[in-house]
Amino acid sequence: MGKVLMIGAGGVATVAAFKIAQNADVFTDFMIASRTKSKCDKIVEAIGNPNIKTAQVDADDVEQLKALMNDYKPELVINLALPYQDLTIMEACLACGCSYLDTANYEPKDEAHFEYSWQWAYKKRFEDAGLTAILGCGFDPGVTSIFTAYAAKHHFDEIQYLDIVDCNAGDHHKAFATNFNPEINIREITQKGLYWEDGKWVETEPLEIHKPLTYPEIGPKESYLLHHEEIESLVKNYPTIRRARFWMTFGQEYLTHLRVIQNIGMASIVPIDYEGKKIVPLQFLKAVLPNPQDLGQNYEGQTSIGCRIRGLKDGKELTYYIYNNCSHQAAFNETGMQGVSYTTGVPAMIGAMMFFKGLWRRPGVWNVEEFDPDPFMEQLNKQGLPWHEIFNADLEL
Repeated sequence: MGKVLMIGAGGVATVAAFKIAQNADVFTDFMIASRTKSKCDKIVEAIGNPNIKTAQVDADDVEQLKALMNDYKPELVINLALPYQDLTIMEACLACGCSYLDTANYEPKDEAHFEYSWQWAYKKRFEDAGLTAILGCGFDPGVTSIFTAYAAKHHFDEIQYLDIVDCNAGDHHKAFATNFNPEINIREITQKGLYWEDGKWVETEPLEIHKPLTYPEIGPKESYLLHHEEIESLVKNYPTIRRARFWMTFGQEYLTHLRVIQNIGMASIVPIDYEGKKIVPLQFLKAVLPNPQDLGQNYEGQTSIGCRIRGLKDGKELTYYIYNNCSHQAAFNETGMQGVSYTTGVPAMIGAMMFFKGLWRRPGVWNVEEFDPDPFMEQLNKQGLPWHEIFNADLEL
């Protein structure tokens, strides 16, 4: 049914590749490309399917991307590279007539700042080309936005309060490690918080607002308000939302390490001179921290991510909590990767499946909540990320 090119060979890409291979009735032709071809070959070896093709490409280089796309001629490109590379890949897709899907919005390399404006600016170009671009199809952003769309379609006349909650209650037995790309992870956490209230954005100091929240099968965990990109699109697409926030859990040991990293300048993205070379401290730190792809084997516990929603149905107030819990060990047993990679890689595959089935195919640039959530929600249950609902309980928020 579909010819797909996936760019990236990290933990999320590994999970997505396993899932694409499991759904060969939809994905009939598959190529994995990355800056380092041997990483792609390693994924193919782990899956055990020699029909999967691999290639080398620098995702920062539009001409290299165009050459690969023109040679392979995919119908859809799944971007699981770095957020810095979103725009170069989108440019190449437009030049080569390929549709596009990613899991995280663009951010410039020299500034710890992310928003959708850069990618939304491509809307007319994709429309004119008759191509589809699907933005933010991981878990958060991604599934959390689809959960919101599902709630709006089936349970609410008006969503008023939205809190996205993300708990990782796993233990990887490392003193300090990040669950996805350390550079992206630390940039995200150390910037100022941002939430939407009464028609405007409210900025907070990094990790300033926090409180314990109780997660299913896990219990209470201290949760911190962060800026997260799906809030930006959700308040645009659901204008009845009065307040929207994003919360994530962190252990005290993690926060202590993070504070030290910041205090000694290792979280900086400003290049410094070291023995006649320019190096970025955060990129150097990434090189010495554990690789997120290597955390899975001894990773215990689970993640719990969902949406806590309050609003109106038939004139009455309704509270609604929809969530998924994912076992790190189960994810590792299936794909060799930990749960954080799994919860992002599976939705990326499902979004691509929605495209190839013709269910999410519309010229332009779209966030996932702008499509029908029902077939995606059905596939979550089939592909390893089952979801659960709780009505009229205390949301604690």
